Amino acid sequence: MALTIADLFEHVVDVCPDRTALIIGGDRLTYADIEARANAFGHHLSSQGVAAGDHVGLMARNVTDHVVAMLGMFKIRAVPININYRYTASELDYLIDNSGMVALVHERQYAPVLAEALGERRLLGVTVIEDGSTHETTYPSVAWAAALAGQPTARDFAERSPDDLYIVYTGGTTGYPKGVMWRQEDVWRTLGGGIDFATGERIEEFTQSQVAAATTQPLVCLHLGPIMHANGQWGLLLRLFTGQTSVLLPHFDPTEIWQAIDREQVRTISMIGDAMARPLIEELERGGHDGSTLITVTSSSAILSAEVKDRWLAAFPDLNLVDVIGASETGFTGNGKVDAGKPDQGTVVKLGPETAVLDEENRLLDPDTEVGAVGLMARCGSIPLGYLGDPEKTARTFVTVDGIRYAVPGDWVRIEPDRHLTLLGRGSNCINTGGEKVYPEEVEIALKSHPGVFDTLVFSLPDARFGQQVAALVQTRPGLDLDLDEVRTHLRASLSGYKIPRTMFVVERVPRHVTGKADYRAARELAEQRATA
Repeated sequence: MALTIADLFEHVVDVCPDRTALIIGGDRLTYADIEARANAFGHHLSSQGVAAGDHVGLMARNVTDHVVAMLGMFKIRAVPININYRYTASELDYLIDNSGMVALVHERQYAPVLAEALGERRLLGVTVIEDGSTHETTYPSVAWAAALAGQPTARDFAERSPDDLYIVYTGGTTGYPKGVMWRQEDVWRTLGGGIDFATGERIEEFTQSQVAAATTQPLVCLHLGPIMHANGQWGLLLRLFTGQTSVLLPHFDPTEIWQAIDREQVRTISMIGDAMARPLIEELERGGHDGSTLITVTSSSAILSAEVKDRWLAAFPDLNLVDVIGASETGFTGNGKVDAGKPDQGTVVKLGPETAVLDEENRLLDPDTEVGAVGLMARCGSIPLGYLGDPEKTARTFVTVDGIRYAVPGDWVRIEPDRHLTLLGRGSNCINTGGEKVYPEEVEIALKSHPGVFDTLVFSLPDARFGQQVAALVQTRPGLDLDLDEVRTHLRASLSGYKIPRTMFVVERVPRHVTGKADYRAARELAEQRATA
């Protein structure tokens, strides 16, 4: 079989068709249920003229039809284009053009903004997932149930190739979204498929070890990230490839999440930093929930602060709490287990077998002899082909060193003893104040250690003397008045003076994307508005 997303999913369907694959609210689908619906949807797309290699937009929350539609696209070798459902009409207009999508699937509630973005464009077909809203489409479309009705559910598709394209759009923290292009086999491998974690060597076949994983008692896994984002999508695919049971929710609600954990006997949770971890642990501390089935919680894509880590481990002393780092351009590049009571040093992970550190001249740093050196996280092996339609950005991000090609998305790290790395932050957000480099995440960690700070974002503002100054938005705990001078005094215990924010504003809510990742552009705009006022 080819090592493609559809083939890997179909292999598990053949091993355990009657196992529950997906739980979203009252919807429970087995692997065979998803297979039949995805086959039907693939045939529907083909009937509209969608062919292998065509790009198809997908704009939906965490709902069952989202998963089915995505797999149906992979089955006919079409390329799903993930669309952030928070995008405005201008952002959608850019994405529609940039991706070259020829067809579209969306929840009905997004019809008004899509009508504005589509304008006079006409696609091969638009399929509308019903969500209870009553918006009418002003462009030709077909409802989801009608799209599947009468379509064959047989798996009778053309042979696929490991070189079939997978694209994930990433908005990052600034600028327009960009489409990261992967070979589908490399997606599987970067998620850990066919990799010996002890040696880093590849296993070229889909071996009996994977079959065994699909025939054992499944884990029930809760994915809190939206699957329109790489974090949530990859977590879901990883579980589908290994025959596990995935639980999703269409929106983030701490009470509903703990109810789902207790109801479904969830064993593992994947979440995105403090933006999810803090409200979840505070809801648990209010009482009324159990959560005793949890064995592993992983956090990625955003800071998980020391205070929040310790509260989780106080509630679940035997919990396997893991910090994961990675990017849409690298996949997962390292992880580290969190222990209670340790001074917070940020995100510290162990160097992976395909992970390296480069200096600013693209020289490989030796993790055994250059402890303390600061460089850029890089990954070789299973990495993307580049950015869709952007050869210049591709050349900047994907570099060749000593004959080996690396993805270097811009994450600065410091080499620690025993081949560990401390994540310092994304280089594009690094603040240069009078020649001194300040990594926002380091300052955010220090701010979050103050008992009155609930959330914060640190960023740069222009400064006539130093070029840039360190600035921060601070969200306080409900009902608390925060003395910012006292906060600065608190910071001096752990930060050099040049790292302490010169400008700080208390805000009702720190701006974040729907994924929980920082929205630094919105933070700067809000700070500039406050400064002007």
